[in-house]
Amino acid sequence: MTEGVHHHRPTLKQQNKAFKSKHSTKSSLKEAAKGRYARKSQKATVASNTAARSRLERRNNAKQVQVRKRQALISATRIFNGVDGAPRIVAIVPLTEDVSSHSVASALARSLDPSADDVSEGLCKIRAERFKTSVQFISLPYKRLYATLDACKAADYVLFVLSSEVEVDTWGDTLLRTLQAQGLPEVVSVVSSSSPMDPKEKTSILKSLLSFIQYFVPNQSRVYDMHSSPDTLNAMRELCEGKPGDVKWREDRTWILSERVEWQDGTLAVTGVVRGAALSANRLVHLPNHGDFQISRIMSADLPRRVKSDHAEGMDVEPILLAEPDSSSADSLVSSNDPDDMANEQTWPTEEEMRGAFNGFDPPEAIPKAEKGTTPKHVRKIPKGMSEYQAAWIVDDDDDDVDGEQESEQKDENDSEHGEVDLQEEKEEMVEMLVDDNELDTESRRSVAFQDLDAEEESRQLVSWRERKREEEDDAAFPDEIDTPLDIAARTRFQRFRGLRSFRTSPWDPYENLPRDYARIFQFEDYKRTERTVRRRIEQDSYGIEPGMRVTVYLKNVPREAMTQNQSAPLVLFGLMQHEHKKTVLNFIVQRNTEYNGSVRSKDPLILCIGPQRLRVNPIYSQHTRGGGKGVNNVHKFERYLRHGVTNVATTYGPVIFGKQPCVLLKETEDPQAPELVAMGAFLNPDTARIIAKRVILTGHLFKVHKKTATVRYMFFNPDDVDYFKPIQLHTKYGRTGHIRESLGTHGYFKAHFDGPVSQMDTVCLSLYKRVYPKWSETWKEQAIEPPSDAMEE
Repeated sequence: MTEGVHHHRPTLKQQNKAFKSKHSTKSSLKEAAKGRYARKSQKATVASNTAARSRLERRNNAKQVQVRKRQALISATRIFNGVDGAPRIVAIVPLTEDVSSHSVASALARSLDPSADDVSEGLCKIRAERFKTSVQFISLPYKRLYATLDACKAADYVLFVLSSEVEVDTWGDTLLRTLQAQGLPEVVSVVSSSSPMDPKEKTSILKSLLSFIQYFVPNQSRVYDMHSSPDTLNAMRELCEGKPGDVKWREDRTWILSERVEWQDGTLAVTGVVRGAALSANRLVHLPNHGDFQISRIMSADLPRRVKSDHAEGMDVEPILLAEPDSSSADSLVSSNDPDDMANEQTWPTEEEMRGAFNGFDPPEAIPKAEKGTTPKHVRKIPKGMSEYQAAWIVDDDDDDVDGEQESEQKDENDSEHGEVDLQEEKEEMVEMLVDDNELDTESRRSVAFQDLDAEEESRQLVSWRERKREEEDDAAFPDEIDTPLDIAARTRFQRFRGLRSFRTSPWDPYENLPRDYARIFQFEDYKRTERTVRRRIEQDSYGIEPGMRVTVYLKNVPREAMTQNQSAPLVLFGLMQHEHKKTVLNFIVQRNTEYNGSVRSKDPLILCIGPQRLRVNPIYSQHTRGGGKGVNNVHKFERYLRHGVTNVATTYGPVIFGKQPCVLLKETEDPQAPELVAMGAFLNPDTARIIAKRVILTGHLFKVHKKTATVRYMFFNPDDVDYFKPIQLHTKYGRTGHIRESLGTHGYFKAHFDGPVSQMDTVCLSLYKRVYPKWSETWKEQAIEPPSDAMEE
């Protein structure tokens, strides 16, 4: 081989890829086939069939979804179809003082028939032949909060009336927030004013009003102008052709908006159309502001029209008896039990037993003292001139408990008083002292002398300790901390409190020392199972009156005020489920209203709006465990205040509730129709075994500190209190835990030992717990509103 000549290796020769058959021409493929036809592979056949089937399935699924939506719309609006169909209930709510709900209802009626007269005030019904349905307007007056809440609970649509000249005030904002928390059906927004808006400013005004209403009802897309004929007709079309929104808490519940009300000899006859679920004569009904009542009978009530026949011309249709209560299965009006003091007797300790009690431990006098000569002693050397009490604070070298700072201070004092002292001479000036072994043990029950401060110095230091500067509010900066009273012994003041080693795991019997109110309530063995059974009975009840029927319901033992009170708002009758009249313990998840700046303290009187009912309650608040868990012992910490941004549980007595119903807490003001919205939330459960433990923390000041041992003062003011609370564990704000070792002196000082070195800036705490209970609730009744003087003259 000649040098310098380069040759490629044969393995690197380029080999081009052969052409595939799919690139061949049709003629070449026919020649290669020689008259034979190639069968399609099975994979290609499956793929083509799958593609075709998936295309058909997508089309079929889309068609089925469309059919389901159409059927849902038809079923939701079937109750309104036909001449005898139920009218669509529209609650017209004015949000400002310068607009009138009556004028808005008249404008909507004239959009269907320009020659129509103004509709009547209050409750009126019109026939929309153009849309083949009926509409029932509830014209609500301005600043009638509770009437507006009841009307919106029964309405299919809520029509908010805004003003183009006046902004929504505080009352309107409170109303919108309350309705939002209560649950709103479908909403339509309109703007009305005394004169038409300026065309140049109309666009900006409508945009501003739409932005405002979207804050409370985000799905709003338009605000209709009542001075524009097309907008008025479009608003009426939305009310007549749309599907009413579903309110979750109204599922499986019945309500009737009264069209005619009559009262005679304690029997109230309410005529209206059954809405929601089927109406059963065996269940109770609730009238807002008046309470629960029994049904005596249910009669048919046809529309007020004449029968056209040759023989019965001009005669009304006779009502038919539809249902009567069954005495064996009808609900009673018993809402609470009568406590039997003999059967529910609880053993309370006598005054003598309380006076001699020692928190489960024997008093110190019961502990026998050791006889003389039975305790071993040994010889210990102490500095010359030191007392026995001072020697008790000296720890042996093998305990490794010598403080360097104390040694330096002691050396400085000796240098200033006696000059330079040789260390060898100081060691020689020691004397021997017989000491008990128990006195050397820091965990012993030894009794030593203590030098008290004089009364003036003690009171001066106490005042300076209690008047210390606080950075924030007392309860926020020092939660649950209280000062021990001087005039009452701590063991007497806190005799109902107990100490817990662990708040989450220490056992606590939920049925011990219950108050008398607990003997009056009902409790469930299994709440969820009972709720499922009640709802199953509603579905299987064949004796109920189906929704859409116009009936007259006769209620027994109703006061006359139910008919005469607040004529400006219609009467709404709400059906109750089985057991919903009985009282039990109710727990609600609540969160404070961000716009309310007042103080919300536990047991403050409030108005609870839950479903169709309103109660006067004094709820107590407790911590809400994340995820709703109960923990091992179902103990939850009591909260003195309801704070911003914190979710708490409000507990009160009240009637049984089924379902996740929303709740609203209102606070009464000087104006009965302008309460303040305090909090909103939802129903949690009726847990009667939920223990709400109120915590108090007794704090003490570190008087002297020596590594893990310290002298504490101002937590107690007599030695008996120290001995009484001695078994309870101590803790500090810096995370140390410890126990009381012994009492010192007569002013309540004591020595404590902790699990680590204690800082002089730390604070010693002792936590005590007591179970608390809410107050009994009552049905809230609205004050009667007198009609205007003009109406009285008419």
